[in-house]
Amino acid sequence: MILSGRGVSAVLGPTNTGKTHFAIERMVAHGSGMIGLPLRLLAREVYTRVVERVGVKNVALVTGEEKISPPNARFSVCTVEAMPRETKVAFVAIDEVQLAGDLERGHIFTDRLLHLRGREETLLLGSATMKSILLQLLPGITIVERPRLSQLFYAGQKKITRLPQRTAIVAFSADEVYAIAELIRRQRGGAAVVLGALSPRTRNAQVGLYQEGDVEYLVATDAIGMGLNLDVDHVAFAQDRKFDGYQFRNLNSGELGQIAGRAGRHIKDGTFGVTGRVNPFDDELVERLETHVFDPVKVLQWRTAQFDYSSVTALQRSLDAAPRIEGLTRALPATDQQALEFLSRYPEIADIADRPDRVEKLWEACALPDYRRITPAQHADLIQSLYFDLVRRGTVNEDFLADQVRRADRTDGEIDTLSARIAQIRTWTYVSNRPGWLADPTHWQEKTREIEDRLSDALHERLTKRFVDRRTSVLMKRLRENAMLEAEISVNGDVFVEGHAMGQLSGFRFTPISGMEGPDAKAVEAAAHRALALEFEARAARLHASGNGDLAIGSDGLVRWVGDPVARLIGTDHILHPRVIVLADEQLTGAARDHVAARIERFVNHHISTVLKPLDDLSRAEDLQGLAKGLAFQLVENLGVLFRRDVADDVKSLDQDGRASMRRYGVRFGAYHIFMPALLKPAPAELITLLWALKNDGLDKAGYGDLIPVLAAGRTSVVTDTTYERMFYKLAGFRFLGKRAVRIDILERLADLIRPLLQWKPGTTPRPEGAYDGRRFVTTTAMLSILGATPDDMEEILKGLGYRADSVSAEEAAGFLAAQKPSSTETAEVTKPEAESVDDADQSTVDGETDATASEVVAETSAPTEAPVADVATAEDAAAAEPTEPKPVLLWRPGGRNDNQRPAGRPAGDRRSAGQGQRTAGGERTSSAEPRNDQRRDDRRPDNRGERRDDNRGKFAGKGERQDRGDRKDRGPRPERDNNKSQPARFEAKPPRKEKPVDPDSPFAKLAALKEQMKK
Repeated sequence: MILSGRGVSAVLGPTNTGKTHFAIERMVAHGSGMIGLPLRLLAREVYTRVVERVGVKNVALVTGEEKISPPNARFSVCTVEAMPRETKVAFVAIDEVQLAGDLERGHIFTDRLLHLRGREETLLLGSATMKSILLQLLPGITIVERPRLSQLFYAGQKKITRLPQRTAIVAFSADEVYAIAELIRRQRGGAAVVLGALSPRTRNAQVGLYQEGDVEYLVATDAIGMGLNLDVDHVAFAQDRKFDGYQFRNLNSGELGQIAGRAGRHIKDGTFGVTGRVNPFDDELVERLETHVFDPVKVLQWRTAQFDYSSVTALQRSLDAAPRIEGLTRALPATDQQALEFLSRYPEIADIADRPDRVEKLWEACALPDYRRITPAQHADLIQSLYFDLVRRGTVNEDFLADQVRRADRTDGEIDTLSARIAQIRTWTYVSNRPGWLADPTHWQEKTREIEDRLSDALHERLTKRFVDRRTSVLMKRLRENAMLEAEISVNGDVFVEGHAMGQLSGFRFTPISGMEGPDAKAVEAAAHRALALEFEARAARLHASGNGDLAIGSDGLVRWVGDPVARLIGTDHILHPRVIVLADEQLTGAARDHVAARIERFVNHHISTVLKPLDDLSRAEDLQGLAKGLAFQLVENLGVLFRRDVADDVKSLDQDGRASMRRYGVRFGAYHIFMPALLKPAPAELITLLWALKNDGLDKAGYGDLIPVLAAGRTSVVTDTTYERMFYKLAGFRFLGKRAVRIDILERLADLIRPLLQWKPGTTPRPEGAYDGRRFVTTTAMLSILGATPDDMEEILKGLGYRADSVSAEEAAGFLAAQKPSSTETAEVTKPEAESVDDADQSTVDGETDATASEVVAETSAPTEAPVADVATAEDAAAAEPTEPKPVLLWRPGGRNDNQRPAGRPAGDRRSAGQGQRTAGGERTSSAEPRNDQRRDDRRPDNRGERRDDNRGKFAGKGERQDRGDRKDRGPRPERDNNKSQPARFEAKPPRKEKPVDPDSPFAKLAALKEQMKK
């Protein structure tokens, strides 16, 4: 039987028309009243508002899972399912009556609007789409249409990351909601999450985050369309299809309008649109949504209220009854009816449900909601257990209940785990609130409510932790309030704003903490800069007043102030005057930035002029004249190092006065280089190479940044890298020689060691270690030591300097040395070998004045770091070892005439050509050709090309050469040749003389051992 529509008013209209507020006002105007709402969450909200009006003692809250029933309460706030079918209160209101057309819950709304009335007034609240069906079903009803308080506009399609603030993004699955919320957190700082599956307490907490401004975005299902009052400016649909419990389908215009209508509150207009993954709405749909004109509801879902409890089968037949009134349609089986169908198949159910009261109890048990969203069979099994307890025991087994509750009473786990526990505890909360189901319902109501609240709080915490960046949300809120942000900077530069870590302040640059990106990251960075504005000014003042000791230039071209980079050097046309680029954020402006730039420029200029003072002094020298001035200019242009071969003519023409004037500025004339020893020290070398690298494509492009500290570390030689330009090694004070680069002052020391070996004349003085026949020499331990090289490296280095090697066997070398020993009478008078190096590394003087010695050059440079040399077998080891073929001995000599130059220390009379070859100590002619390496031709040749030096006897080199060629006494007789077959060399042995003890660590220990054997 359907009641008449007389005394019933329907307040219809779109969202934001104030319908719910109107119903609350009407209810409290009566002595008693009841209002039914579609959601427990909304019921909670309305309950709070009514309590504020009439007091907590006068309001009851009744839902399936919660009951607050003060004695003598005059007003009741209920979910529609919890509303009784009959009541005596003066006022009744039912909200969102358009849900009577919902396939799953519609029959409950239909039953209440058709049968439940207030004694004095009944209000039906809902969409205007219900107007025609209500007029049809309830004759005499009064229809009141209310217009929307604000307008709604379509904003089109936008990417999620470009949505405006105060936006609600709508999706229709938990997975999609979580994915969108995660994206919003990364891009925009965070989002609140609202799903129908969340407990009311969790949903309220999440809505509170959004409403209080902690986050600017809300990601939700269509649950927000059911009366949640939110300050939403824009609604964006991330999906337009949903699963309605039976199938996936597109939302109709009325459902879209219900959700989109949440944008704009009171008199504030709102907008709606779609995200990038949803096709834009067509014009017709947009017009409907903007004007709130939707298809009317034509039928309502209906299920009989006349249940036949005579048997389970009879109950099922009554549930299948069809409506007899036009405008109603039989509802699809709901969860309770599906559970009954499953249970009716169980024989034990048929046996126990044998009386009407038991059948009614079975139907009551089937009303248990499926909060856990499990299969109908599993849900039916739970109902069966509860039903058996109710029939056999009268109440649910509390031991079983306690065990289930204890399993749910855990707050560990992630979002899905906590959501499952909340669904489980809501089941037992419902059980505890069913009349007559428990022996001690009050205890279990309190227990389950406490656990649900604790789980809800834990879920809210997990959701917030996962989808909300608290740092960003707090700062955004403070920025909206236009409040002064409090900043704190730790000793190591960590920046905290409002107690949240924001990033690192290094010098005048702020680096946000990792993980922030998107527009909100920029807003957070702006907030940090706003809080750091005063700090920037204070740092600028401190830098301007700081001393030079607080500033430094690194090998990476950065200028650092107390360790923090504040500027970068850029190369210019003038290598000694690089450009300074201040490294600072835009917040450092005006006078503060100018002061910082000026102070850094003063430091850079002072640092360069101080560290490179010898070069600066030479460039400003006014007492240099003629060739000296020109040579000084070239030396400055080349940053203190010149290959002597490149300026050989100028050096040869430079008189002693000019040389002396240049020496006063620290210039040294070496055998291979013209250089300034003071610039070879680590600090000047590092600065020179840095300035050159800056000018030549920069450190990053050239890749010199890592090599500069190695070259400037004071090492005597390093392994070369062919990817670097050789000029770079030169400016660092190194000569590129094959696989190794050797410091130029060390090469000059090497020249000092080689010169006396080539000046020695056999049979005149004691033989220096390493000397052979006056024209050739062998490498010595001293040479290896000062170069920090192995014998193989030494071979590369000597070849790079232009020396060439002849290979003879150890026996042949030993025999020749024995033959060249001076007699005892010849050794009576021993003259001191002329081993000192003089100006231009030759043996002559110019105008009676000598240049600085090599020892003086070395003294002015940093002490070299001697690298260990290769192990050399001692004579004892050689004797004890198994007989092996001895390695050939390399006899080094200066390069031939076609090299156009010769190394320092070459005898003035030696003008043998490379093409001519020369004879060995045994009389055999050897080829002077050497293997070509990857050195440039200039680096392969000995230095000082084109120069001739006398032999300290006042004779020209050409004449000396002819004399040397004419006097063959020291070279031994020519070997006899028979049928073009070489004969063993014969030497004219001189009387043996006593040899000095052989150093067992000498590389010539083996030769010494062989000589001893020959004596015996």
